[in-house]
Amino acid sequence: MSQPEAILKGDPKVVKAWVMYDWANSVYQLTISSTIFPIYYNTVTRHGDDFMVSFFGWKVINTVLYSWSIAVAYLIVAVGSPLFSSIADYTGRRKGFMRAFTWIGAVSCGLLYFFDPQHIELGIVAFTLGTIGYGGSIVFYNSFLPVIAKPEDQDAISARGYSMGYLGGVILLLFNLWMILMPEFFGFTKDSSQPARISFVTVCIWWIGFSTLTFRKLPKYIFSKRLHRENVISNGYKELRMVFRQVRESYQLSVYLLGFFFIMMGILTTMFMAATFGEKELGLKEGVLIPTILIIQLVAMFGAWFFSKLSGRIGNLKALIISVVIWIVVCIYAFTITHAAGFIVAAFVIGIVMGGSQSLARSTYSKMLPETTDHTSFFSFYDVTEKLATVAGTFSFGIIEAITGSMRYSVLAITLFFGVGLVFLGMLLKTRQK
Repeated sequence: MSQPEAILKGDPKVVKAWVMYDWANSVYQLTISSTIFPIYYNTVTRHGDDFMVSFFGWKVINTVLYSWSIAVAYLIVAVGSPLFSSIADYTGRRKGFMRAFTWIGAVSCGLLYFFDPQHIELGIVAFTLGTIGYGGSIVFYNSFLPVIAKPEDQDAISARGYSMGYLGGVILLLFNLWMILMPEFFGFTKDSSQPARISFVTVCIWWIGFSTLTFRKLPKYIFSKRLHRENVISNGYKELRMVFRQVRESYQLSVYLLGFFFIMMGILTTMFMAATFGEKELGLKEGVLIPTILIIQLVAMFGAWFFSKLSGRIGNLKALIISVVIWIVVCIYAFTITHAAGFIVAAFVIGIVMGGSQSLARSTYSKMLPETTDHTSFFSFYDVTEKLATVAGTFSFGIIEAITGSMRYSVLAITLFFGVGLVFLGMLLKTRQK
Protein backbone atom coordinates (compact mmCIF):
# COMPACT_ATOMS: atom_id res chain seq x y z
CA MET A 1 0.00 0.00 0.00
CA SER A 2 1.32 3.46 -0.93
CA GLN A 3 2.07 5.80 1.95
CA PRO A 4 0.53 9.27 2.16
CA GLU A 5 2.65 11.99 0.61
CA ALA A 6 3.70 14.68 3.04
CA ILE A 7 2.58 18.16 2.01
CA LEU A 8 4.43 21.32 2.92
CA LYS A 9 1.84 24.06 3.09
CA GLY A 10 2.76 26.97 0.90
CA ASP A 11 4.88 24.94 -1.55
CA PRO A 12 4.95 27.27 -4.62
CA LYS A 13 4.84 24.38 -7.12
CA VAL A 14 1.81 22.75 -5.47
CA VAL A 15 0.02 26.08 -5.09
CA LYS A 16 0.69 26.90 -8.75
CA ALA A 17 -0.68 23.50 -9.79
CA TRP A 18 -3.82 24.05 -7.70
CA VAL A 19 -4.35 27.51 -9.19
CA MET A 20 -3.85 26.09 -12.69
CA TYR A 21 -7.00 23.99 -12.36
CA ASP A 22 -9.06 27.18 -12.13
CA TRP A 23 -7.40 28.20 -15.40
CA ALA A 24 -8.27 24.79 -16.88
CA ASN A 25 -11.92 24.36 -15.87
CA SER A 26 -13.19 27.94 -15.94
CA VAL A 27 -13.56 27.71 -19.71
CA TYR A 28 -16.61 25.56 -19.02
CA GLN A 29 -18.10 28.27 -16.81
CA LEU A 30 -17.52 31.01 -19.38
CA THR A 31 -17.99 29.36 -22.78
CA ILE A 32 -20.52 26.65 -21.89
CA SER A 33 -22.62 27.88 -18.99
CA SER A 34 -22.41 31.67 -19.41
CA THR A 35 -22.06 32.75 -23.03
CA ILE A 36 -21.77 30.76 -26.23
CA PHE A 37 -23.79 27.67 -25.33
CA PRO A 38 -26.81 29.53 -23.82
CA ILE A 39 -27.02 31.76 -26.91
CA TYR A 40 -26.57 28.80 -29.26
CA TYR A 41 -29.12 26.83 -27.23
CA ASN A 42 -31.74 29.58 -27.59
CA THR A 43 -31.10 29.73 -31.34
CA VAL A 44 -31.44 25.97 -31.77
CA THR A 45 -34.54 25.58 -29.61
CA ARG A 46 -36.70 28.50 -30.79
CA HIS A 47 -38.72 28.91 -33.97
CA GLY A 48 -39.65 32.55 -34.40
CA ASP A 49 -41.82 33.42 -31.40
CA ASP A 50 -42.31 29.75 -30.50
CA PHE A 51 -40.22 28.91 -27.43
CA MET A 52 -41.61 25.41 -26.89
CA VAL A 53 -39.33 22.42 -27.32
CA SER A 54 -39.92 18.67 -27.27
CA PHE A 55 -37.71 16.71 -24.90
CA PHE A 56 -38.38 12.97 -25.20
CA GLY A 57 -41.96 13.86 -26.15
CA TRP A 58 -42.44 16.34 -23.29
CA LYS A 59 -43.36 19.88 -24.40
CA VAL A 60 -41.69 22.57 -22.31
CA ILE A 61 -40.46 26.19 -22.63
CA ASN A 62 -36.86 26.11 -23.87
CA THR A 63 -35.38 28.29 -21.10
CA VAL A 64 -37.33 26.38 -18.44
CA LEU A 65 -35.82 23.12 -19.75
CA TYR A 66 -32.39 24.76 -19.71
CA SER A 67 -32.66 25.94 -16.10
CA TRP A 68 -34.07 22.60 -14.96
CA SER A 69 -31.28 20.64 -16.65
CA ILE A 70 -28.84 22.66 -14.53
CA ALA A 71 -30.93 21.89 -11.44
CA VAL A 72 -30.89 18.14 -12.20
CA ALA A 73 -27.13 18.15 -12.77
CA TYR A 74 -26.37 19.88 -9.50
CA LEU A 75 -28.87 17.73 -7.62
CA ILE A 76 -26.96 14.65 -8.79
CA VAL A 77 -23.68 16.23 -7.71
CA ALA A 78 -25.15 17.26 -4.36
CA VAL A 79 -26.49 13.77 -3.63
CA GLY A 80 -23.36 11.94 -4.81
CA SER A 81 -20.55 14.21 -3.64
CA PRO A 82 -20.84 13.44 0.10
CA LEU A 83 -20.30 9.76 -0.64
CA PHE A 84 -17.46 10.41 -3.06
CA SER A 85 -15.86 12.95 -0.73
CA SER A 86 -15.94 10.70 2.30
CA ILE A 87 -14.52 7.82 0.27
CA ALA A 88 -11.80 10.17 -1.00
CA ASP A 89 -10.83 11.09 2.55
CA TYR A 90 -10.95 7.45 3.61
CA THR A 91 -8.89 6.09 0.72
CA GLY A 92 -6.79 9.17 0.04
CA ARG A 93 -7.80 9.20 -3.63
CA ARG A 94 -9.34 12.64 -3.88
CA LYS A 95 -7.18 13.45 -6.92
CA GLY A 96 -8.50 10.35 -8.69
CA PHE A 97 -12.10 11.46 -8.21
CA MET A 98 -11.20 14.97 -9.33
CA ARG A 99 -9.64 13.59 -12.52
CA ALA A 100 -12.64 11.34 -13.24
CA PHE A 101 -15.12 14.23 -13.00
CA THR A 102 -12.81 16.34 -15.15
CA TRP A 103 -12.93 13.80 -17.97
CA ILE A 104 -16.71 13.37 -17.68
CA GLY A 105 -17.20 17.13 -17.92
CA ALA A 106 -14.69 17.78 -20.70
CA VAL A 107 -15.77 14.91 -22.97
CA SER A 108 -19.43 15.90 -22.55
CA CYS A 109 -18.58 19.43 -23.66
CA GLY A 110 -16.98 17.96 -26.75
CA LEU A 111 -20.18 16.00 -27.49
CA LEU A 112 -22.10 19.28 -27.68
CA TYR A 113 -20.61 19.60 -31.16
CA PHE A 114 -23.42 17.28 -32.31
CA PHE A 115 -26.20 19.40 -30.72
CA ASP A 116 -28.59 20.71 -33.38
CA PRO A 117 -32.40 20.97 -33.89
CA GLN A 118 -32.53 17.26 -34.75
CA HIS A 119 -30.63 16.21 -31.62
CA ILE A 120 -32.21 18.20 -28.78
CA GLU A 121 -32.08 15.29 -26.34
CA LEU A 122 -28.38 14.67 -27.04
CA GLY A 123 -27.59 18.31 -26.41
CA ILE A 124 -29.46 18.46 -23.11
CA VAL A 125 -27.97 15.19 -21.85
CA ALA A 126 -24.43 16.24 -22.84
CA PHE A 127 -24.89 19.67 -21.22
CA THR A 128 -26.19 18.03 -18.04
CA LEU A 129 -23.25 15.60 -17.90
CA GLY A 130 -20.82 18.45 -18.56
CA THR A 131 -22.32 20.35 -15.64
CA ILE A 132 -22.05 17.26 -13.44
CA GLY A 133 -18.38 16.90 -14.37
CA TYR A 134 -17.65 20.53 -13.61
CA GLY A 135 -19.56 20.57 -10.32
CA GLY A 136 -18.14 17.24 -9.18
CA SER A 137 -14.53 18.21 -9.86
CA ILE A 138 -14.91 21.44 -7.89
CA VAL A 139 -15.79 19.44 -4.75
CA PHE A 140 -12.32 17.94 -4.67
CA TYR A 141 -10.56 21.01 -6.01
CA ASN A 142 -11.86 23.21 -3.19
CA SER A 143 -10.91 20.62 -0.57
CA PHE A 144 -7.23 21.03 -1.45
CA LEU A 145 -7.14 24.71 -0.38
CA PRO A 146 -6.67 24.20 3.39
CA VAL A 147 -4.25 21.35 2.63
CA ILE A 148 -1.85 23.29 0.41
CA ALA A 149 -2.12 26.79 1.88
CA LYS A 150 -1.45 28.34 5.27
CA PRO A 151 -4.52 30.01 6.87
CA GLU A 152 -3.05 33.48 6.44
CA ASP A 153 -2.46 32.85 2.71
CA GLN A 154 -5.80 31.28 1.83
CA ASP A 155 -7.58 34.54 0.91
CA ALA A 156 -4.83 35.50 -1.53
CA ILE A 157 -4.49 32.02 -3.04
CA SER A 158 -8.25 31.63 -3.39
CA ALA A 159 -8.43 35.01 -5.13
CA ARG A 160 -5.47 34.05 -7.30
CA GLY A 161 -7.30 30.91 -8.38
CA TYR A 162 -10.42 32.81 -9.36
CA SER A 163 -8.37 35.46 -11.18
CA MET A 164 -6.47 32.83 -13.15
CA GLY A 165 -9.75 31.12 -13.95
CA TYR A 166 -11.28 34.31 -15.30
CA LEU A 167 -8.16 35.04 -17.34
CA GLY A 168 -8.03 31.55 -18.85
CA GLY A 169 -11.72 31.62 -19.65
CA VAL A 170 -11.36 35.02 -21.32
CA ILE A 171 -8.44 33.92 -23.50
CA LEU A 172 -10.34 30.95 -24.94
CA LEU A 173 -13.54 33.00 -25.26
CA LEU A 174 -11.68 35.65 -27.27
CA PHE A 175 -10.58 33.01 -29.73
CA ASN A 176 -14.06 31.53 -29.97
CA LEU A 177 -15.58 35.01 -30.27
CA TRP A 178 -13.22 35.75 -33.15
CA MET A 179 -14.30 32.53 -34.84
CA ILE A 180 -18.03 33.26 -34.34
CA LEU A 181 -17.99 36.92 -35.37
CA MET A 182 -15.58 36.42 -38.29
CA PRO A 183 -16.46 32.94 -39.60
CA GLU A 184 -15.31 33.73 -43.14
CA PHE A 185 -11.72 34.05 -41.87
CA PHE A 186 -11.90 30.42 -40.78
CA GLY A 187 -13.55 29.25 -43.98
CA PHE A 188 -17.15 29.13 -42.73
CA THR A 189 -20.22 30.86 -44.12
CA LYS A 190 -21.70 33.80 -42.23
CA ASP A 191 -24.70 31.83 -40.94
CA SER A 192 -22.80 28.63 -40.19
CA SER A 193 -23.27 26.98 -36.79
CA GLN A 194 -19.82 25.38 -37.04
CA PRO A 195 -17.90 28.11 -35.13
CA ALA A 196 -20.17 27.80 -32.09
CA ARG A 197 -20.07 24.01 -32.20
CA ILE A 198 -16.28 23.97 -32.58
CA SER A 199 -16.03 26.24 -29.53
CA PHE A 200 -17.52 23.43 -27.45
CA VAL A 201 -14.72 21.14 -28.65
CA THR A 202 -12.09 23.74 -27.71
CA VAL A 203 -13.43 23.66 -24.13
CA CYS A 204 -12.89 19.90 -24.05
CA ILE A 205 -9.32 20.16 -25.30
CA TRP A 206 -8.41 23.12 -23.06
CA TRP A 207 -9.93 21.59 -19.92
CA ILE A 208 -8.22 18.22 -20.30
CA GLY A 209 -4.95 19.68 -21.53
CA PHE A 210 -4.28 22.20 -18.78
CA SER A 211 -5.68 20.02 -15.99
CA THR A 212 -2.83 17.57 -16.62
CA LEU A 213 -0.47 20.23 -15.21
CA THR A 214 -2.53 20.20 -12.01
CA PHE A 215 -2.66 16.41 -11.70
CA ARG A 216 1.11 16.10 -12.17
CA LYS A 217 1.86 18.15 -9.04
CA LEU A 218 -1.00 17.46 -6.64
CA PRO A 219 -0.20 14.40 -4.47
CA LYS A 220 -1.87 11.07 -5.14
CA TYR A 221 -2.48 10.16 -1.51
CA ILE A 222 -3.47 12.55 1.24
CA PHE A 223 -4.35 11.50 4.80
CA SER A 224 -5.06 7.97 3.64
CA LYS A 225 -6.93 5.92 6.29
CA ARG A 226 -7.65 2.76 4.32
CA LEU A 227 -7.22 -0.39 6.40
CA HIS A 228 -7.50 -4.00 5.34
CA ARG A 229 -10.91 -5.70 5.63
CA GLU A 230 -12.76 -2.44 6.14
CA ASN A 231 -15.65 -1.47 3.92
CA VAL A 232 -14.83 1.75 2.08
CA ILE A 233 -18.44 2.87 1.62
CA SER A 234 -19.65 2.21 5.16
CA ASN A 235 -16.59 3.84 6.71
CA GLY A 236 -16.95 6.78 4.38
CA TYR A 237 -20.52 7.37 5.54
CA LYS A 238 -19.42 6.92 9.14
CA GLU A 239 -16.86 9.72 8.73
CA LEU A 240 -19.41 11.88 6.95
CA ARG A 241 -21.87 11.54 9.84
CA MET A 242 -19.13 12.53 12.28
CA VAL A 243 -18.38 15.66 10.26
CA PHE A 244 -22.10 16.47 10.02
CA ARG A 245 -22.40 16.38 13.80
CA GLN A 246 -19.48 18.77 14.11
CA VAL A 247 -21.05 21.18 11.64
CA ARG A 248 -24.43 20.95 13.36
CA GLU A 249 -22.89 21.58 16.78
CA SER A 250 -21.00 24.63 15.54
CA TYR A 251 -23.20 27.74 15.56
CA GLN A 252 -20.66 29.56 13.43
CA LEU A 253 -20.51 26.93 10.68
CA SER A 254 -24.26 26.28 10.72
CA VAL A 255 -25.25 29.94 10.38
CA TYR A 256 -22.57 30.60 7.79
CA LEU A 257 -23.66 27.67 5.61
CA LEU A 258 -27.30 28.82 5.79
CA GLY A 259 -26.33 32.30 4.65
CA PHE A 260 -24.00 30.86 2.03
CA PHE A 261 -26.86 28.72 0.67
CA PHE A 262 -29.09 31.70 -0.14
CA ILE A 263 -26.23 33.83 -1.42
CA MET A 264 -25.15 31.08 -3.82
CA MET A 265 -28.77 30.69 -4.95
CA GLY A 266 -28.48 34.24 -6.20
CA ILE A 267 -24.93 34.26 -7.55
CA LEU A 268 -24.96 30.97 -9.43
CA THR A 269 -28.46 31.41 -10.85
CA THR A 270 -27.38 34.82 -12.16
CA MET A 271 -24.26 33.33 -13.73
CA PHE A 272 -26.19 30.55 -15.45
CA MET A 273 -29.17 32.61 -16.63
CA ALA A 274 -27.72 36.06 -17.49
CA ALA A 275 -27.12 35.34 -21.17
CA THR A 276 -30.53 33.74 -21.70
CA PHE A 277 -32.16 36.72 -19.96
CA GLY A 278 -30.36 39.18 -22.23
CA GLU A 279 -31.23 37.24 -25.38
CA LYS A 280 -34.85 36.44 -24.56
CA GLU A 281 -36.07 39.45 -22.56
CA LEU A 282 -34.01 42.22 -24.15
CA GLY A 283 -33.53 40.77 -27.62
CA LEU A 284 -29.75 41.20 -27.47
CA LYS A 285 -27.68 39.40 -30.07
CA GLU A 286 -24.41 37.51 -29.62
CA GLY A 287 -22.46 40.55 -30.86
CA VAL A 288 -23.57 42.36 -27.68
CA LEU A 289 -24.00 39.46 -25.26
CA ILE A 290 -20.63 37.75 -25.66
CA PRO A 291 -18.52 40.94 -25.32
CA THR A 292 -20.64 41.92 -22.31
CA ILE A 293 -20.02 38.59 -20.57
CA LEU A 294 -16.37 39.06 -21.49
CA ILE A 295 -16.40 42.38 -19.64
CA ILE A 296 -17.79 40.58 -16.59
CA GLN A 297 -14.84 38.18 -16.58
CA LEU A 298 -12.24 40.91 -16.97
CA VAL A 299 -13.79 43.02 -14.23
CA ALA A 300 -14.15 39.91 -12.03
CA MET A 301 -10.36 39.52 -11.95
CA PHE A 302 -10.13 42.99 -10.44
CA GLY A 303 -13.08 42.22 -8.14
CA ALA A 304 -11.40 39.13 -6.70
CA TRP A 305 -8.24 41.13 -6.00
CA PHE A 306 -10.13 44.14 -4.60
CA PHE A 307 -12.24 42.14 -2.15
CA SER A 308 -9.20 40.15 -1.07
CA LYS A 309 -7.53 43.43 -0.11
CA LEU A 310 -10.73 44.73 1.48
CA SER A 311 -11.07 41.59 3.61
CA GLY A 312 -7.52 42.14 4.83
CA ARG A 313 -8.55 45.56 6.11
CA ILE A 314 -12.03 44.97 7.54
CA GLY A 315 -12.28 41.17 7.79
CA ASN A 316 -13.77 38.44 5.59
CA LEU A 317 -17.31 38.63 6.93
CA LYS A 318 -17.74 42.39 6.58
CA ALA A 319 -16.29 42.33 3.07
CA LEU A 320 -18.66 39.52 2.11
CA ILE A 321 -21.63 41.45 3.51
CA ILE A 322 -20.69 44.48 1.41
CA SER A 323 -20.61 42.33 -1.72
CA VAL A 324 -24.07 40.92 -0.96
CA VAL A 325 -25.54 44.40 -0.49
CA ILE A 326 -24.19 45.35 -3.92
CA TRP A 327 -25.74 42.17 -5.38
CA ILE A 328 -29.15 43.19 -4.02
CA VAL A 329 -28.92 46.66 -5.55
CA VAL A 330 -27.84 45.40 -8.97
CA CYS A 331 -30.60 42.75 -9.08
CA ILE A 332 -33.29 45.34 -8.34
CA TYR A 333 -31.81 47.46 -11.11
CA ALA A 334 -31.74 44.47 -13.51
CA PHE A 335 -35.50 44.03 -13.06
CA THR A 336 -36.02 47.46 -14.67
CA ILE A 337 -33.60 47.06 -17.59
CA THR A 338 -35.12 47.53 -21.04
CA HIS A 339 -32.10 48.18 -23.28
CA ALA A 340 -28.55 47.05 -24.01
CA ALA A 341 -26.87 49.94 -22.16
CA GLY A 342 -28.60 48.99 -18.91
CA PHE A 343 -27.56 45.35 -19.35
CA ILE A 344 -23.93 46.38 -19.84
CA VAL A 345 -23.98 48.58 -16.70
CA ALA A 346 -25.45 45.75 -14.63
CA ALA A 347 -22.87 43.34 -16.07
CA PHE A 348 -20.00 45.63 -15.07
CA VAL A 349 -21.15 45.80 -11.44
CA ILE A 350 -21.88 42.06 -11.36
CA GLY A 351 -18.34 41.39 -12.56
CA ILE A 352 -16.86 43.31 -9.63
CA VAL A 353 -18.86 41.52 -6.94
CA MET A 354 -18.93 38.08 -8.60
CA GLY A 355 -15.21 37.45 -8.34
CA GLY A 356 -14.95 38.94 -4.87
CA SER A 357 -17.96 37.22 -3.30
CA GLN A 358 -17.10 33.76 -4.62
CA SER A 359 -13.47 34.01 -3.55
CA LEU A 360 -14.37 35.35 -0.10
CA ALA A 361 -17.04 32.71 0.43
CA ARG A 362 -14.54 29.90 -0.14
CA SER A 363 -11.71 31.33 1.96
CA THR A 364 -14.03 32.41 4.80
CA TYR A 365 -15.33 28.87 5.14
CA SER A 366 -11.84 27.37 5.08
CA LYS A 367 -10.88 29.59 8.04
CA MET A 368 -13.86 28.40 10.05
CA LEU A 369 -12.90 24.73 9.88
CA PRO A 370 -11.64 23.03 13.05
CA GLU A 371 -8.24 21.34 13.11
CA THR A 372 -8.80 18.22 11.03
CA THR A 373 -7.38 15.99 8.33
CA ASP A 374 -10.85 15.36 6.85
CA HIS A 375 -10.76 18.41 4.62
CA THR A 376 -12.64 16.75 1.77
CA SER A 377 -15.52 15.69 4.02
CA PHE A 378 -15.79 19.18 5.51
CA PHE A 379 -15.61 20.80 2.11
CA SER A 380 -18.25 18.40 0.84
CA PHE A 381 -20.73 20.23 3.09
CA TYR A 382 -19.64 23.49 1.56
CA ASP A 383 -19.94 22.11 -1.95
CA VAL A 384 -23.21 20.26 -1.32
CA THR A 385 -24.65 23.49 0.03
CA GLU A 386 -23.46 25.29 -3.10
CA LYS A 387 -24.88 22.62 -5.41
CA LEU A 388 -28.24 22.52 -3.60
CA ALA A 389 -28.33 26.30 -3.83
CA THR A 390 -27.87 26.00 -7.59
CA VAL A 391 -30.65 23.40 -7.72
CA ALA A 392 -33.03 25.58 -5.71
CA GLY A 393 -32.11 28.76 -7.56
CA THR A 394 -32.31 27.49 -11.15
CA PHE A 395 -35.40 25.37 -10.44
CA SER A 396 -37.13 28.38 -8.85
CA PHE A 397 -36.07 30.54 -11.79
CA GLY A 398 -37.71 28.09 -14.19
CA ILE A 399 -40.86 27.68 -12.08
CA ILE A 400 -41.42 31.44 -11.77
CA GLU A 401 -40.93 31.93 -15.52
CA ALA A 402 -43.32 29.04 -16.28
CA ILE A 403 -45.98 30.58 -14.01
CA THR A 404 -45.58 34.26 -14.94
CA GLY A 405 -44.37 33.91 -18.51
CA SER A 406 -41.55 36.38 -17.82
CA MET A 407 -37.94 35.97 -16.70
CA ARG A 408 -38.06 39.40 -15.04
CA TYR A 409 -39.98 38.10 -12.04
CA SER A 410 -37.41 35.33 -11.71
CA VAL A 411 -34.74 38.03 -11.51
CA LEU A 412 -36.73 39.77 -8.78
CA ALA A 413 -36.80 36.51 -6.81
CA ILE A 414 -33.00 36.42 -6.90
CA THR A 415 -33.03 39.68 -4.92
CA LEU A 416 -34.97 37.91 -2.18
CA PHE A 417 -32.37 35.12 -2.07
CA PHE A 418 -29.59 37.64 -1.43
CA GLY A 419 -31.70 39.38 1.21
CA VAL A 420 -32.17 36.19 3.23
CA GLY A 421 -28.46 35.38 2.94
CA LEU A 422 -27.63 38.86 4.21
CA VAL A 423 -29.73 38.28 7.32
CA PHE A 424 -27.73 35.16 8.23
CA LEU A 425 -24.40 36.90 7.66
CA GLY A 426 -25.62 39.73 9.89
CA MET A 427 -26.46 37.22 12.63
CA LEU A 428 -22.97 35.77 12.40
CA LEU A 429 -21.33 39.20 12.47
CA LYS A 430 -23.37 40.22 15.50
CA THR A 431 -22.27 37.08 17.36
CA ARG A 432 -18.61 37.72 16.57
CA GLN A 433 -18.80 41.30 17.83
CA LYS A 434 -20.09 40.28 21.27
